[in-house]
Amino acid sequence: MADGFEAGKRGADQLGSGGVIPAFETDLWFTKEVLPLEAALMQFLNRHWHNKNEIADLRQEVYVRLLASAQQKIPDHTGQLVFTIARNLLIDRVRRAQIVPIEAGADLEALEIAMDEPGPERAAIARDELRRLQAALDRLPPRCREAFVLGRIEGLTGREIAQRMGIGAATVSEHLTNGLCALADSIGGDDQGRKR
Repeated sequence: MADGFEAGKRGADQLGSGGVIPAFETDLWFTKEVLPLEAALMQFLNRHWHNKNEIADLRQEVYVRLLASAQQKIPDHTGQLVFTIARNLLIDRVRRAQIVPIEAGADLEALEIAMDEPGPERAAIARDELRRLQAALDRLPPRCREAFVLGRIEGLTGREIAQRMGIGAATVSEHLTNGLCALADSIGGDDQGRKR
């Protein structure tokens, strides 16, 4: 899903008029990133809100707040933002209520605990980030990738990498630096990337 949203991660010079992301980009992002989370969002709201008649309205309010935020910048971690907005919305609703039922206080404590536990949305985000990292590694030049994997993944020292690859320590250092910069550019959304 990340491949379709590089356009949404643009600098301020590429935003629409008034610093707002064009509607077609936010619509595309919403369709691909937010709507697949709707079942998990509804489950979250049902689990943590006492009045089941208000669940659909709460979902809509989450979407309104989410789209308002996305008009300024498409978020990097959509799932995390959706559930943070939902949690904050529920807390706001409880605070605004004149009478706070006892079960609402218990629900807030459960919300704090639930937010600390990794849920399916966090697992999906982590899997997506791993796929992006693997794709970025695959794009590195072969010798650079080999040095990077030996040093950063297998934990070998520069001297051990140099011995294993039959190259000098300075070359190993250059490969590690270039690999790290290329991965940071690739994962960080720098479409142009640095040529090293």
